[in-house]
Amino acid sequence: MTPIIEFKNVSKKFDQKLVIDQLDLSINKGEIFVLVGPSGSGKTTTLKMINALSEPTDGDIYFKEKRIKEYNIQKMRWQMGYVLQQIALFPTMDVKQNIEVIPEMLGWSKKDRSEAVDRLLTQVKLDPEQYRHRMPKELSGGEQQRIGILRALAANPEIILMDEPFSALDPISRNSLQELVLDLHQELGTTIIFVTHNMKEAVKLGTRIAVMNQGKIVQCDTPEVIVSQPKTAFVKSFFEETGEDEAKLVTAGDLMRMNFFSDEVNPGAPQIAASTTLNELYTLFATHDTVVIEEEQKLVGSLSRKDVFAFLSRDRT
Repeated sequence: MTPIIEFKNVSKKFDQKLVIDQLDLSINKGEIFVLVGPSGSGKTTTLKMINALSEPTDGDIYFKEKRIKEYNIQKMRWQMGYVLQQIALFPTMDVKQNIEVIPEMLGWSKKDRSEAVDRLLTQVKLDPEQYRHRMPKELSGGEQQRIGILRALAANPEIILMDEPFSALDPISRNSLQELVLDLHQELGTTIIFVTHNMKEAVKLGTRIAVMNQGKIVQCDTPEVIVSQPKTAFVKSFFEETGEDEAKLVTAGDLMRMNFFSDEVNPGAPQIAASTTLNELYTLFATHDTVVIEEEQKLVGSLSRKDVFAFLSRDRT
């Protein structure tokens, strides 16, 4: 598969401080690619270099096999939607006008723009009759961010860049918008590059996750592999810190009672007590695909990596 975005030996310095260190990275068309890591790890800088808001000090970045520096930058940006943490709707424009910004720049007809606005509002379960002429100040934070996502999608871009877009929202709004991103991605298949410092959010959304630290990618893989087979102590500790209480308190028996298990028993798999914690399961899944749960001296079912991954990715509303 040919990558839609590729970093080749990319470094970035700010005032001689190295913030991105010889980054090699490929992002495939149609995936949700999540950059996750602590503050200062280089996530947002990496994202900004994709649409040339920041330029690399060394190395090259490619969009559809062509170096970004060879594009007309403004026209290239029209192919990339951008959703920020700060809800950046234009306060003097209504919902319809906010969504239409890029299509209008691209010369779409008034009729095509209006149809696109109504279609997109309907897609995210906002009634066009009620919402198209509302002003941003009349919307909740979650509704404003929904409109921000629609504005990024309006011109059918090939890539959506999302920089911690939900971190300022309450947990219910955040979960609702995560579900919205998954639904829109399933429906549209747009490539999404998503920055977060929250490993749970990364696991829920990502097709693949790149864990960053000090300007480098320390592991890049599917959520399931990163959860069950962290490559370094940093990746393991970062994941455990973001879900420390859950990992210590939730047991295999809890997963079984929440129906994250199979009632089929593989006699060749390792046997574990129902009291085994998530932390202990992570260690077991580094070397085994499935474990069998023993409770009251009976084999009652089995757990797989996929079962644990499904639990970690569950809807928490």
